[in-house]
Amino acid sequence: MPEGPEIRRAADRIEKQLLGGPIEDAWFAFDELKPHAASLIGVSVRCVDTRGKAMLIRFSDQRVLYSHNQLYGVWKYHRATTEPATHRSLRARLVVQGRAASLYSASDVSMWDADSLHQHPFIARLGPDVLSQPVSIDTVAERLTLPAFHRRGLGGLLLDQGFVAGLGNYLRSEILFFAALHPKCRPYDLGNAQIQRLVQHIVDVTWQAYRQAGVTNTEDWIKKAKELGETRRQWRFAVFAREGLPCHRCATPIERIKVGSRRLYLCPRCQRNA
Repeated sequence: MPEGPEIRRAADRIEKQLLGGPIEDAWFAFDELKPHAASLIGVSVRCVDTRGKAMLIRFSDQRVLYSHNQLYGVWKYHRATTEPATHRSLRARLVVQGRAASLYSASDVSMWDADSLHQHPFIARLGPDVLSQPVSIDTVAERLTLPAFHRRGLGGLLLDQGFVAGLGNYLRSEILFFAALHPKCRPYDLGNAQIQRLVQHIVDVTWQAYRQAGVTNTEDWIKKAKELGETRRQWRFAVFAREGLPCHRCATPIERIKVGSRRLYLCPRCQRNA
């Protein structure tokens, strides 16, 4: 499933596709959305926002189209006169100045008033979104002290969208590696320096993944990995998907474990469970 940085980059592309004029055509597959199609003609897209892994297309009349890709949803960008080459099922389409953004295969799509969007059951339980909201290091650090999060293992906590929205499996492994923390560590067990290191990497690694299209590794380590013949899937990460390969920092083989029924990669030397 795409993580927050991938959804934010998709939102940027949709925004570029749909800004610049009024909507010329709108189509929805779901019966509850079909009445909105005609009334969107002439309305403009104000911006395309995200909350975690949810996409929010905000219109000038204060309506908001919510969508969540889940496992199979995907947005495609194309000329309105050219159908994308796909066998997926079309769910929604918006057209502006002959440019179309089409949503395929997603099943979680709905229209909301901007004032009531906070009541959406998914949005309502989300923590702050590092990429789409003004989230400071101090904000994330304060959340680690909350009773709901303070005594939970980091391996599970970093996937909890109620803690910080948009973090997913590869970001979890990368953040913990750069913070030099084992997934069983709890915020309760950490000293101030460890907390600061953790929250700094939650913010920094997420922003790097967004800016560099999913690359979270350092430039020096990427260069070394390429020289050793690693594939992009391997060199783009510091630890994720690198099972058996040497740790960039200490050369210990990277291990793959399961935490919360999902794979997690770590260096057993750099991330010792104290």
